[in-house]
Amino acid sequence: MEQYKKEFIEFMVESNVLKFVEFTLKSGRKSPFFMNAGAYVTGSQLKRLGEYYAKAIHDAYGLDFDVLFGPAYKGIPLAVVTAMAFSELYGKEVRYCSDRKEEKDHGADKGSFLGSKLQDGDRVIMIEDVTTSGKSMEETVPKVRGAANVEIKGLMVSLNRMEVGKGGEKCALDEVKDLYGFETGAIVSMAEVVEYLYNKPCNGKIVIDDTLKAAIDAYYEQYGAK
Repeated sequence: MEQYKKEFIEFMVESNVLKFVEFTLKSGRKSPFFMNAGAYVTGSQLKRLGEYYAKAIHDAYGLDFDVLFGPAYKGIPLAVVTAMAFSELYGKEVRYCSDRKEEKDHGADKGSFLGSKLQDGDRVIMIEDVTTSGKSMEETVPKVRGAANVEIKGLMVSLNRMEVGKGGEKCALDEVKDLYGFETGAIVSMAEVVEYLYNKPCNGKIVIDDTLKAAIDAYYEQYGAK
């Protein structure tokens, strides 16, 4: 496993973003863990988060893109901090763009988007926190493709939960790939998280012990992607 992935797993736990407690998801599933990207709130946390996204995107796509698109609302700061990280880490100037939930009808930046205007020929990377059902892509992809003649090269999320999506067999990221025809990826998968944290100290304590590992295994036996 790449070093930045190991660091990112520890970073999620340290930041109280990834918690291992029983949590009822929107789907009604009772999960032994949950992720809340809204817990990244400080400047240093956001800086590191952008760097981890940049490294994962660079691994997957190199520098072969023009725009980072973050769907409102959580995707907005993700796109901004990752664009900053690309400039700092790789000397690559990429633009950021996000959609608005409500169209702005006045001012120089009126319209459905904020940040850089999408242009014909732009190569776009979509960026989100986590994709459980792929529902956000149903709204976002048509908006992006309708704004200009762009190529969506891929979607990057922070954590692949590896659960079945709406179709009941594949995970949400694979469903998005099949439906929209672009690559999908994550900084880390839950399998990598479990592999790295199982019976290993993090912040001075064992995060995933035998009992929790058994609960996670049981959850994926029921809801894991085939």
